[in-house]
Amino acid sequence: MTWIESLILGLLQGLTEYLPISSSGHLAIGSALFGLNGEENLTFTVAVHIATVLSTLVILWKEVVWIFNDLFKLKWNEGTRYAVNILISMIPVAIVGFFFKDKVEAIFGSGLLVVGCCLLVTALLLAFAYYAKPRQREHISPLHAFVIGIAQAIAVLPGLSRSGSTIATGLLLGNKKERLAQFSFLMVIPPILGEALLDVKDMTEMGFSAAMSGLSPMVVGVGFVAAFVAGCFACKWMINIVKKGKLIWFALYCAVVGLAAIIVPLLVK
Repeated sequence: MTWIESLILGLLQGLTEYLPISSSGHLAIGSALFGLNGEENLTFTVAVHIATVLSTLVILWKEVVWIFNDLFKLKWNEGTRYAVNILISMIPVAIVGFFFKDKVEAIFGSGLLVVGCCLLVTALLLAFAYYAKPRQREHISPLHAFVIGIAQAIAVLPGLSRSGSTIATGLLLGNKKERLAQFSFLMVIPPILGEALLDVKDMTEMGFSAAMSGLSPMVVGVGFVAAFVAGCFACKWMINIVKKGKLIWFALYCAVVGLAAIIVPLLVK
């Protein structure tokens, strides 16, 4: 991987982690275009995922501080309720991560057909959320947090947008747009960190090191910085987009890219 490829993929990861167009799907498409191997993908993916988590903490630092301040008061309050909902939302993805990790990883290596189909599903979800007009709820309930968590767990499939699935599900349930984007981005921090730690653990057990991937520190650093900067921009932008309810354009984009991911490989053959 060259530093230019790292820059492009880092920007892709940072932007698409928050925009509802699937970071995993775009990384799979980008990796296929650049002809990257599994070891390069694994090392690079861990680096850019950590970068996007840091970008979330930077943009939503006030919310993070508020949650921890309320938790340390050791009583039931708004911040504690919020933290409990995040923990509840983690249950489905934790089950998938611990019991179906190998099967999910096998799907990631199954080609662009799965990516294209999942992007089309993302497009449908965003379209439904755009046109649905449910009654607005003031707070996200524990039940809704769990349902949104199920959407996040299903979105481990490449091409099925994590932010798109969680935000669309929350909107369809009637949760307020102003609160939903922040909840969607905060709830994703523990799973992304957990996924990165599991990957590092697997790499360590196999005796694998970053040097073995063939990636230089500069290449990894360029991707990390690109993902962090793009993530900060996309996170803030996406929160404003959700407030305004302009998700239909992302639905159209996912539909076009999904169809291209399905058709182009067939034409090349």
